[in-house]
Amino acid sequence: MSTNLIKVDARGVSCPQPVLMAKKAISDSPALVEVCVDNSTARGNIERFLKSAGYTVETISKNDEFIITAKK
Repeated sequence: MSTNLIKVDARGVSCPQPVLMAKKAISDSPALVEVCVDNSTARGNIERFLKSAGYTVETISKNDEFIITAKK
């Protein structure tokens, strides 16, 4: 399994753009994806999307931002 990490910075971007950014990031099926967002709506939408795409999702809240880590 590849250990490539794809990072997406979607802070300051309103929905649905963060989900579209995450969708583009997983187009090559990376083993690990990290998405940073700064609102809870985007966090929830991205978590649901990544889970539906077969990823295990973990989210950390830090300084009013969310770091969503997804593993295949």
